[in-house]
Amino acid sequence: MSTIYEIAKIAGVSPTTVSKVINNYTDVSDKTRAKIQKILDEKNFLPNAQAQFLSTKRTWTLGIVYFENLGVGLNHPFFSGVIEAFKKQADKHGYSLLFGSKNDRLKNDTFLEYFKYRAVDGIAIICTDPSDKETLELIESDFPIVVIDMFNKNTATVTSDNVEGCNLAVRYLYDLGHRKIAHISGSNYPDNWPSIIRVEGYIKAMNKLNLKIDSEYIVSAVNFDVSGGYNAMINLLKLKERPTAVFAACDKVAIGAINAIKDSGLTVPDDISIIGFDDIELAKYTTPKLTTIRQNSVEIGKSAVDLLVKQINEKADLKINKIIPVELIERDSCKKID
Repeated sequence: MSTIYEIAKIAGVSPTTVSKVINNYTDVSDKTRAKIQKILDEKNFLPNAQAQFLSTKRTWTLGIVYFENLGVGLNHPFFSGVIEAFKKQADKHGYSLLFGSKNDRLKNDTFLEYFKYRAVDGIAIICTDPSDKETLELIESDFPIVVIDMFNKNTATVTSDNVEGCNLAVRYLYDLGHRKIAHISGSNYPDNWPSIIRVEGYIKAMNKLNLKIDSEYIVSAVNFDVSGGYNAMINLLKLKERPTAVFAACDKVAIGAINAIKDSGLTVPDDISIIGFDDIELAKYTTPKLTTIRQNSVEIGKSAVDLLVKQINEKADLKINKIIPVELIERDSCKKID
């Protein structure tokens, strides 16, 4: 296998210039870069990780770790979409991913210890709990950090525009003639940030339209899942004055609500309109097809990588809250009423 020195000799440049091309430095002319890259491709050159570290002081590895208090993990389709986008964007920047591990062989008790051992260049945290101790420990560390799906003023974060998403959902139902609009929140856990911010967004949107907020109209799905949405909807259907429309904190909760309505002998949207949040793949295949607020998981994943790499390149501790726009996806689960 060719070495960096042999590539440099063939190209008629210094080993440093070859190293800069391999590591995507910008201070090499396009002509020289193309010449060196052609030779690298012809020789099937694969840079040695140890050599890369010696020349750049980087491992070209990004750590990623997932904290959430509901036990759903990466099974949630929204987060799996974010991580897929994160991986693709990391690839474009030349980085590999390393998932956090509490390793018996290494006897590390925290993810911070693990990432220190593996010498990652930066860490992405997917988290829904602002008070999680390990998240706070990572944020306070010397690593470049980005947190996904939670706001924290002490670090870089990437979130959807949750408040605007709630506003779009409630406003859409209002424009269809609905005034009795209930909300099924995602979680009853007091520190679940997405659930909290969407309840606040619902209340803000209702107040903006001067709509009455009945305390019985805010119920919890407990765990951002289908069964929680089902049980919450059953409770709403028991009310003396049931809502004409329901805004669910996520699509899985909305699907559970639709099933509860059907099992109660009613129909969506003829009897009750339902709108979700996320736009997971399944949303377009439900019966009826689910109207929802789309989170841009691709843009969230890409933005998180870009923020992390910017911190690594600039050796800067950025405290930027990147808010990704959402959009209303209109399908068949909501109906205009008189």
